[in-house]
Amino acid sequence: MIVGEQKPIEELWESIKGHQKVLVFGCNTCVAVCQQGGNKEAEILASLLRMKATQEGVEMEIQDSGIERQCEHEFFEKAEGRIQWADAVLSTACGIGVQFMAEKYAKPVYPGLNTTFLGAVEKLGHYVERCQACGQCILAATGGICPIARCAKRLLNGPCGGSTKGHCEINKDVPCAWQLIVDRLQQLNLMERYEDLAPIKNWSTDRAGGPRKLVREDVQL
Repeated sequence: MIVGEQKPIEELWESIKGHQKVLVFGCNTCVAVCQQGGNKEAEILASLLRMKATQEGVEMEIQDSGIERQCEHEFFEKAEGRIQWADAVLSTACGIGVQFMAEKYAKPVYPGLNTTFLGAVEKLGHYVERCQACGQCILAATGGICPIARCAKRLLNGPCGGSTKGHCEINKDVPCAWQLIVDRLQQLNLMERYEDLAPIKNWSTDRAGGPRKLVREDVQL
């Protein structure tokens, strides 16, 4: 899932303080799981901003709403009235949702969160990066452990010479990703895969020509 972290109130206030009608707009999928950007969080944030407006002596009407996903057109219909009412939107979606809304509506759309990483829920309240969406997945060769996301040096063939007792030299509290990979391959009786060298990723080719795109002709209307 996409993990985000709510921006400080002071930063959010600086974004919206020049507006009269502000909609705090939640996204009820990824960022709701990490309890930062769902409808509930949007409601709480709207209340905090109302208090801030009162403290600053600023007349501002602040409402809250939300939809299931801010990255798909079909979910916006039920919230059109609220969105059109506002002269600015404070979105608590990830950066994708903010950009999608900004393209869709002719009004300022401000980010309520800092989008941090693609992560897993290890336990309630504990979210850990597991993927960097590099576009060239090698998990089949590494026992399902991503060295791009989990190795501080992003080594495709490791470990490096600095790991000590299974821990990263950059941060002793972080397990060495390649030690985890070796342990997993041994557990699965697949150590022969460790001998296969991974080719260098061509980052320039993958990122050339602007944002990446996936088009499925078979599912288009």
